[in-house]
Amino acid sequence: MTRPAPRPVSSHIDSLDVFAYTIPTDFPESDGTIEWNKTTIVIAEVRSGDTAGIGYTYADASAAKVISGDLREAVVGRDAMDIPGSWLAMVQSVRNAGRPGIASTAISAVDIALWDLKARILGVPVVKLIGSVRSGIAIYGSGGFTSYSLDQLQRQLSNWAKSGIGMVKMKVGRHPEDDPQRVKAAREAIGDATKLFVDANGAYTRKQALSLALRFGEMGVDWFEEPVSSDDLEGLRLMRDRAPEGMSIAAGEYGYDSSYFRRMIAAGAVDVLQADATRCGGITGFLQASALCGAYSIPLSAHTAPAIHMHVCCAALEAIHLEYFHDHVRIEDLLFDGAQKPEQGVLTPDLSRPGLGLSLKRSSAGMYETS
Repeated sequence: MTRPAPRPVSSHIDSLDVFAYTIPTDFPESDGTIEWNKTTIVIAEVRSGDTAGIGYTYADASAAKVISGDLREAVVGRDAMDIPGSWLAMVQSVRNAGRPGIASTAISAVDIALWDLKARILGVPVVKLIGSVRSGIAIYGSGGFTSYSLDQLQRQLSNWAKSGIGMVKMKVGRHPEDDPQRVKAAREAIGDATKLFVDANGAYTRKQALSLALRFGEMGVDWFEEPVSSDDLEGLRLMRDRAPEGMSIAAGEYGYDSSYFRRMIAAGAVDVLQADATRCGGITGFLQASALCGAYSIPLSAHTAPAIHMHVCCAALEAIHLEYFHDHVRIEDLLFDGAQKPEQGVLTPDLSRPGLGLSLKRSSAGMYETS
């Protein structure tokens, strides 16, 4: 019996729209190098016929201008099935504007929207469109801002630990002389069974980082993120060579393209590479980072934006966990229906919902729209 040939799927991208929203934090926040009291999310919406896909980035509102200009011209009219072609067209369109930075965050939002759109057209979740290797991905609770009092710090981290999250992360670096006391307080709050991570956001000098790594190690810290600037590959390599046994040196969240990740890995600068799909060129760029990690036998961790990274981390062979970042959890709950909650420290995509499983709460979002 001759089977009929499968009908080709072809869906042209009819439009690309963009929206920017700025949401105040629930408390003033700071890390080792900056302070903030609001966060901006830029949302791209691509449409093919009656089907729409959404993607987003946490970036300055100026990313919206890039999306409504060069990127709209690059993708509208293309086939929604051909994401690599659209991705390449976007990258080429910003050549003279500069790929790293704002342009890359704009590409990221649109690329994520394209994956969401294609999955919705085909009626599958994004994780199944890519192809899953695991049903869920471990998370670590992330916050512990340097602006928090010791009581706030302990309360936030202990609440995560009590909920079943087995790893938590705190910020350090604003007042290095206070950090050992703060880390000790965090350890007392979460007990010995919960893993404790610290993130300096590049605030320390090499000597400070080396000294504090030893003290943090005595308190059971086994993840030291950006102890020095992520641009200081020699300094990161020094930390990796000299840090206590069992302490991972991590960096990479400011990577905007695969060349950045390749240089960082080739320099032996990190034990764990971090990548952020909302910065590094979307899901397409994240999968490129994952392939590099596979080639160099380096584990991969996703930076923030849990509603997106949940899908891609369940599909990326090298992924070990993702950052359940306090700010982004609040924003994704506020702006989207369908944001998943962790169970016993694991995020699992809802396979009954196509695409990313998200829909924008337009009435809630409207009050935060950025002009």
